[in-house]
Amino acid sequence: MKVLKFGGTSLGDAGRMKNVAEIVSRQGRVVVVLSAIAGTTDSLVKIAEAYKHGELNQVKSIVEVLLKHYQRYVDNLFEQESNKQTAMTFVESQFAELVEANIETATSAIEFHILAKGEVISTELFALYCEENGLNAKLLYSLDFLRLTQENSPDEAYLSEHLNRILTGHENTDIFVAQGFICRNAFGEVSNLKRGGSDYSASLFGAAINAQEVQIWTDIDGMHNNDPRFVKNTTPIRELSFDEAAELAYFGAKILHPSSIKPARRKNIPVRLLNTLQPDATGTLISSESNNANIKAVAAKSGITAIKIRSSEMLQAPGFLRRVFEVFELYHTSIDVITTSEVAVSVTIDDTTYLESIVKTLNEFGNVDVDENLSIICVVGDFVAESTGIASRVIRALEAFPIRMISYGGSAHNITLLISEDVRVKALQALHEGLFDV
Repeated sequence: MKVLKFGGTSLGDAGRMKNVAEIVSRQGRVVVVLSAIAGTTDSLVKIAEAYKHGELNQVKSIVEVLLKHYQRYVDNLFEQESNKQTAMTFVESQFAELVEANIETATSAIEFHILAKGEVISTELFALYCEENGLNAKLLYSLDFLRLTQENSPDEAYLSEHLNRILTGHENTDIFVAQGFICRNAFGEVSNLKRGGSDYSASLFGAAINAQEVQIWTDIDGMHNNDPRFVKNTTPIRELSFDEAAELAYFGAKILHPSSIKPARRKNIPVRLLNTLQPDATGTLISSESNNANIKAVAAKSGITAIKIRSSEMLQAPGFLRRVFEVFELYHTSIDVITTSEVAVSVTIDDTTYLESIVKTLNEFGNVDVDENLSIICVVGDFVAESTGIASRVIRALEAFPIRMISYGGSAHNITLLISEDVRVKALQALHEGLFDV
């Protein structure tokens, strides 16, 4: 059994949803995980914001626009008038809840409930379309089997028990349709896995049922060796190891959510990245294997802040780094990159929520400098210890750019460099020319 996830752009109009159904119909027995239809979540976020500010008229206005959009979508999706009516009745009931809710008692729980509407609607429409076209499909509700622990991590034991029970109880069903992104928290309230969480849902579902493979379908033919939005002549990477894919996802490759590799990797389930617009394209296969190519891809992550702590007390002082890292732990802030010298340590973060407090606390250890508006460039490949010349190739490609930090050796799969945000695109282009166009 396979798990197939389709993102919002793959469902962007009725024609694309029909295309998804065609892809699914050729795959055998599958669990299909859907995001909200493109644009819906953004509108729901605006509705949630309007609730926070008590702007009911704004809520009504956004809902009216959504209803018109879905009316066109439904008219183009279904042939039978009865199905068009059934679909629109469901859509209208979902949005009516938003207009009729008590805006004076808006809470975070209500916000999560609002954001869940997108996936609930897309899966309802898809399941109804499958039924109209004679596909043997069953609609599932992820809220019935995907929940979080009190530490806000997915409860994978609960998921495996309940999802497998449902699938076993419907052995003659070919297509199971489930919502990505949404779940319940430990108290039974509607919650979610954050933006990009549909990829994570698919990987969790795949691990729970020991799937043959997990397929992530988007509108690009696999993970490319550089960012195609900014660099010409990029090419898909045919094979990546789990570690390589995780590095690329974390450091900026938009096609894959950073968390989505972990559950599949634990169960050694291959993850395949495919293109709904070119369903016969090879795409990218992510597995435990590596094809041993040295440099495979480049990715960039923006919005980076560097913090440097300089102190003579650091010299031959056991425990100094531990005290520094405890400051970031205290303020729930993750560190991306670390470099050290005899009397200084530099780190990068992408979450500046507690930056002021972090700097204030670190000032107790020494002089603190903060550098903002930076980008991390990550060069990923299979860099075994015996490899030679890899770092020099990267440095030569960037010889025209000031480099703030370099991290190499912490992983066998990446070289990480810190540069100014305003040269990020030119740096990506220079790396592509220096590493791949040779």
